[in-house]
Amino acid sequence: MDAVLQALADPSRRTVLEILRDHPATAGELAAALPIARPGVSRHLRVLREAGLVDVRQEAQRRIYSLRPESLIELDEWLGEYRALWRNRLDALHTEIARGRKAPR
Repeated sequence: MDAVLQALADPSRRTVLEILRDHPATAGELAAALPIARPGVSRHLRVLREAGLVDVRQEAQRRIYSLRPESLIELDEWLGEYRALWRNRLDALHTEIARGRKAPR
């Protein structure tokens, strides 16, 4: 999970994942969507591959990158505990607000 979190720390890599969430893309297509040079995009793609967040397949002369959503499962489970914490706190806040509305003035 540490490699995934480190990979997600960079905004350009998060943008790459957002693009790949919608559709597979080549490095050139990804470079066109980012304000960085193509070698930088290649470095970001290497980090994402090493973290297990993207897959690459060869089609003739092109490399097609796609998202590996299963690599986010462990992170989602870890965050789930925090979602539950906030859900409980927000439910308690909602209860207190509802009680305040019912209190005599």
